[in-house]
Amino acid sequence: MVAALQEDYRTAPISEQDRVMLDFAAQLTRDATRISPADHERLRAAGFDDRGILQITLIASWFNYINRVADALGVGRE
Repeated sequence: MVAALQEDYRTAPISEQDRVMLDFAAQLTRDATRISPADHERLRAAGFDDRGILQITLIASWFNYINRVADALGVGRE
């Protein structure tokens, strides 16, 4: 399953709730300005409450931030 997740989460054998969460995180990563109330409603329909939505947003945003900092500083490049 890990290989399938690394390759493409959309075809990996994961729950619908996980897929909705990852769709949201991917959209947040691509263009957070396009997140709409409809995206939040999809998360709620999948079982996430406001606290869960906040946690998903904070965690995905933090990973995006720290990866950009690492990229800008050349961390991990030889």
